[in-house]
Amino acid sequence: MEHAIVEQTTSARPAVPLTGPGTTVIADGVVAKVAGIAAREVPGVHALGGSAARALGAIREALSVADLSPGVSVTTEGAAASIAISIVVEYPHELQKVAGAVRNAVETAIETIVGMQVTSVDVTVKDVHQASDDTVADVDEADTPD
Repeated sequence: MEHAIVEQTTSARPAVPLTGPGTTVIADGVVAKVAGIAAREVPGVHALGGSAARALGAIREALSVADLSPGVSVTTEGAAASIAISIVVEYPHELQKVAGAVRNAVETAIETIVGMQVTSVDVTVKDVHQASDDTVADVDEADTPD
């Protein structure tokens, strides 16, 4: 796994002098986790990742090992990051608006919290979720004999 070495602030933040010798290393997994948290907070986002990522996330959640970054891929180069994120949108939210809000939230979070410049945020809408999908699944499970 690559790590981002952040030695300077981005242009989006005010210049803060670095103090003391050494560097700060931020793992790509941390950048992905921040991006995942930011994306989940956007209204209209039901989940991150495609069906396989969500299934793996459900298994991890059952084992009490929450993964906050399924469907998030990060590439870093120096103090710059490129993010690719897959989402499932709640019906009837407008897909383009939700994708744009995710793009904005992720960029803001990475620049503010991580302190890295974001070169791109690519959003892929993998699915649309209807509340009735949950109800049908709950009924099917209740009808299944043990």
